[in-house]
Amino acid sequence: MAFAPTTPITGSSQTGLTSPTYTIAADSNPTQYGKQYYVSALGGTQTGVLSHSVASPFTVSAFRPANLKTLQPVNPVTGVLRSVPMNTYKVITRKGVLPLAGQASKTALIKTDLDIPAGSDLADPLSLRAALSAHIGLLTQISSALGDTAVTGTI
Repeated sequence: MAFAPTTPITGSSQTGLTSPTYTIAADSNPTQYGKQYYVSALGGTQTGVLSHSVASPFTVSAFRPANLKTLQPVNPVTGVLRSVPMNTYKVITRKGVLPLAGQASKTALIKTDLDIPAGSDLADPLSLRAALSAHIGLLTQISSALGDTAVTGTI
């Protein structure tokens, strides 16, 4: 898997964080089809935020399908594909957060799933890349607004 982020990761804009960075180190792979890194140090101003620990994890992971699917032959009579299977890739961030002051940390999960039609990697790779570019660009653009939504419950 080509998931090999460089360290430090520059965080995107968020209310209450100034120039956030995240130093990462390779962690044990959660499966043979995934890679994981943990946040070993924080940079910028992130008052009250903790780096990774057993009690309060802070990890980033990526997974590929265990069995990559391919296209089956087209129907010999109609010339149409019978079905198009999907290959699902995942990126997951885990961060321990306090549900209430003085309580034990609980893990927040942030997931992005990529459901990619088999065959499109060969037939239309630029459109796949464009979709990812737009998705990641949107998440970067609305990062602070997503943080506001997670904190206030408004959209």
